[in-house]
Amino acid sequence: MPKVLFSKMRFYDIKDLVKRTRRIDIVLTQNRRKNEVQTLKVNKNEDFCLSKLRWDGEHKRPWSLEKVLKNKKYLEAFCSFLKSEFSDENIEFWLACEDFKTTASPDDLQRKASEIYKTFIQPTASREINVDHHVKEKIKRSLEKPSLSCFDEAQKHVYLLMQTDSCPRFLSSDAFQRLNLQSRTLWYI
Repeated sequence: MPKVLFSKMRFYDIKDLVKRTRRIDIVLTQNRRKNEVQTLKVNKNEDFCLSKLRWDGEHKRPWSLEKVLKNKKYLEAFCSFLKSEFSDENIEFWLACEDFKTTASPDDLQRKASEIYKTFIQPTASREINVDHHVKEKIKRSLEKPSLSCFDEAQKHVYLLMQTDSCPRFLSSDAFQRLNLQSRTLWYI
């Protein structure tokens, strides 16, 4: 009986069955390896401690929006990247708010607050940012007597938008990779 079953099957059918199982095995092992690598990365990040940092750069923290905004070169590159994507109003608003928070004089505070509102918040603004209507109304009411924190909610919203949308694209861009490579290169005189 087995001879009859085997004889009815063609040789290339058997060959295809063998190849299929091999392909499936390969895909499954690749998926298992990826999962193992991901769990290793998660475990490695859980064990991360600032006291364990070494100078050899082995345990460097990954780039974040906060780190980009603190570094002058990377901030300039991030601004030019956002200009190329036509979304530079977010970073300009954030920087204007940071400058606004350093204002000491009440007259300058009033002037800068109205400039920021006309440029970024007002519905007919030339560089209008994407914030909720309620936030815009709240800012409009606070312009009568502006405080250093009147733009905080909008600034936080814009920061989160850049952190989740623009910054990951920037960090994977060629411009960032080149700048990162240049900053790691040592030049000797």
